[in-house]
Amino acid sequence: MTLAIVPARGGSKAVPRKNLRSVGGRPLIAWTIDAARRARSVQRVVVTTDDEDVAAVARANGADVPFMRPSELAGDDVPGVVPVLHAVTWLDTHERYRPDRVILLQPTSPLRTAADIDAAIALHDRDPSASVVAVSPASHHPSWLKTVDAEGRVRDIVPEDPNAVRQQLETVYAINGAIYIVRREELLARRALYGADTRAYVMPAERSLDIDSEWDLHLADLILQAAGARLR
Repeated sequence: MTLAIVPARGGSKAVPRKNLRSVGGRPLIAWTIDAARRARSVQRVVVTTDDEDVAAVARANGADVPFMRPSELAGDDVPGVVPVLHAVTWLDTHERYRPDRVILLQPTSPLRTAADIDAAIALHDRDPSASVVAVSPASHHPSWLKTVDAEGRVRDIVPEDPNAVRQQLETVYAINGAIYIVRREELLARRALYGADTRAYVMPAERSLDIDSEWDLHLADLILQAAGARLR
């Protein structure tokens, strides 16, 4: 049994009321709820939020909101695993609901599809002892990334090979935040969404947009206005 958890707090500093903002003609959170509900491998979709407006929109789009998240678990500095642990523990305590695995779906990844969710779960099915995390090819190799010190000097993060050719560099990946899958027992024992034995579900860059700014929101709106029906 697979439980999908969608964390959607009411506050956001970079993009105020982000989860309720209109993207492609719908509230941002609606795209993730829709993808989760369409996924064949997901049996229940729960939204954890501290905000009544978010809860109302979540319910209107078919998600379950069985509790309101405590405000102390909805701050900017709260690690992402904390509301997931709270949701899993609440459902066990109040409903005796104990799914085999938990999939975290952040509403800031509106281009992720039901097919992505099912494919990631199929990957987890092949080795249930491992966790799964969605990644996408990184836009820049680590050897090209730099820091700038207080005096404006460019500093290497990792040693740069001056003879490196982009086509010859090993492909590197970035966690895109779209999908995390972990067994419930492993989640509770490790208090983490993934560990050393984690498999990558590789998503293309065009579905890996993670909304963290007004510009990201604008891009998502343009993409979903043009291709929303196809992505649903």
